[in-house]
Amino acid sequence: TAYRVYKKTSGNGSLTLYLGRRDFVDHVDTVDPVDGVLKVDPAELGDRKVWVQLVCAFRYGRDDLDVIGLSFRKDIWIQQLQIYPPTGNSSPNTPMQEVLLKKAGDQGYPFIFHLPTNLPCSVTLQPGPEDTGKPCGVDFEVKAYIAKEADNPDEQVDKKDTCRLIIRKIQFAPDQTGVGPKSNISKQFMMSDKPVHLEASLEKEIFYHGDPVPIKIKINNETSKVVKKIKITVDQTTDVVLYSADKYTKNVLSEEFGETVEANSTFEKALSIIPILVNNKEKRGLALDGRLKEEDTNLASTTMLRPGMDKEVLGILVSYKIKINLMVSRGGDVSVELPLVLMHPKPAGKKQT
Repeated sequence: TAYRVYKKTSGNGSLTLYLGRRDFVDHVDTVDPVDGVLKVDPAELGDRKVWVQLVCAFRYGRDDLDVIGLSFRKDIWIQQLQIYPPTGNSSPNTPMQEVLLKKAGDQGYPFIFHLPTNLPCSVTLQPGPEDTGKPCGVDFEVKAYIAKEADNPDEQVDKKDTCRLIIRKIQFAPDQTGVGPKSNISKQFMMSDKPVHLEASLEKEIFYHGDPVPIKIKINNETSKVVKKIKITVDQTTDVVLYSADKYTKNVLSEEFGETVEANSTFEKALSIIPILVNNKEKRGLALDGRLKEEDTNLASTTMLRPGMDKEVLGILVSYKIKINLMVSRGGDVSVELPLVLMHPKPAGKKQT
């Protein structure tokens, strides 16, 4: 297999970090191990050691949620390994590490981290146009550094003695999916003894980012009023469980369809929508899938929870809701809601392990 090699060298040239990929898949019940190689030139170390750590951190603040000027960072999970001098307890190398060791040469040392299944996936909160600095959200970082002790906060580790690579933990849609959701309502209006019935349903449980989402709508208008148009909106709710139970909802799609339903008549049709990030670039605080550098990403995938999972650890939970609203002449409106699950398909050739 040909791997693309990602590498980062410390400012002093003593350390070079090698990874064969930057996306690690969370299969819900297991997570890909993070396997890499660190090249160490011991010439300048003195009595210091070399460590590599993997940190899952939650970065929050600036004025995202009107917490003016507050910057908040919390390590959700952290693990470190001593790389040099070698400690002698090593596991067999993965195929990827074999490839990376050839690149690193005889000063390369393999390392591997096993992520627990209860950590959040990488999520970025979209910065506003004027925001600078690191975006808020949940990120994963592999960091190699030279220090006397592993995690002594009083020891000053020089920036030139560190190198780091951001990685992503991502989820793909499962192979088996359930039936699509359905919702209905009957609403009566004043001065009218008969109701308007509205039923909406989705043909499947999970939709892929960027694909059309057809919503099947059935209306039975038994009143003397006219349904003048149908409005469909999609809201993203971001539940920041780690910080303080902050839940906030942002609209990511709002479309009006000029379909009319006359008095005492029925209507049945699928109306299609596509909720995508391109139409929401200005919205600060919108949850996006974690990104590496400034390359394009997409609206955050729906958080998939294993049964019995501790929500507290998850940092940021993302969900979507579709609302279908009928505007009725001289009468107000009739509306129902459906949950929407947005995810990425599994890349071809990736088997569920």
